[in-house]
Amino acid sequence: MASTRRPSYKTSGPASKGKADPGSGRADVISASRAAPAAEGSVTSAPPAPDNVLSFPELKGKRIRRNIILAACIAAALVAGLLAAAVYSPVFAVQTVSVDGTKMLTPEQVQGALEPLHGKPLPQVHDDEVRQLLEPLVQVKEVTTEARPPSVLVVHIRERTPVALVKQGEVFQLVDVDGVQLGTTADPASIQLPVIDGGAGVIGKDLFKAITGVLAALPADVLAKLSDASAKSVDAVELKLVDGQTIVWGNAGEKELKAKVLEALLKAPADPKNPVQVYDVSVPRHPVTR
Repeated sequence: MASTRRPSYKTSGPASKGKADPGSGRADVISASRAAPAAEGSVTSAPPAPDNVLSFPELKGKRIRRNIILAACIAAALVAGLLAAAVYSPVFAVQTVSVDGTKMLTPEQVQGALEPLHGKPLPQVHDDEVRQLLEPLVQVKEVTTEARPPSVLVVHIRERTPVALVKQGEVFQLVDVDGVQLGTTADPASIQLPVIDGGAGVIGKDLFKAITGVLAALPADVLAKLSDASAKSVDAVELKLVDGQTIVWGNAGEKELKAKVLEALLKAPADPKNPVQVYDVSVPRHPVTR
């Protein structure tokens, strides 16, 4: 049976409705072709598209910022490493403890109390730890530390200031303004400080605080001239000088001014004909001697 499929036609030039080109001397060539059937199950793919992605150079400012960030990260890592090495390295361990500011204590006493710090890295030593180790030494009022790499710890001591003696039995206790007992002596004449009347039972009471508050305000040279101190009330503090003269102090108000006025009165030339028996500075702007 003859095929009924009609061939397809393709011209090699522009369509001319089947007529010959009179100028060319030849007729259009007509060819017939049939498309090859695609194999069953095959997938046709389009030819690869040309690569049209354009690459642009990185902006200079962005590159600089990136380099700066990278450099900062490296520097931070180096610093962290150095700090870690300083904190934990045995190279910076405490080998020597230097002490200053001691009078009642000896540097050896402080160094002995701080023996546990030997071998500990300097950056790990804190003032609170030093204070805790020095608590048994009641003479220490304040303490600060200073690290001197690679291995020296400097300890600055501020001691309590003794202001009076308090009789307790056969000995005399050396006390500061807060009543802290700093030591004892059997010979009160060997220490140029006044004796507070009333014995150890007065320590911590209002009268004791009034007296020690006055004594703490006095210059050291005036304090050394006192023999004893007493108070009938917090408003009636009296002091005795070693030569028997009396100082009427009054209350704790204007302590600094009273101390300056008393110091000036004691430095005034004495009149043998009219010796002063009483220095009254209870009203410091109008002192009285009699």
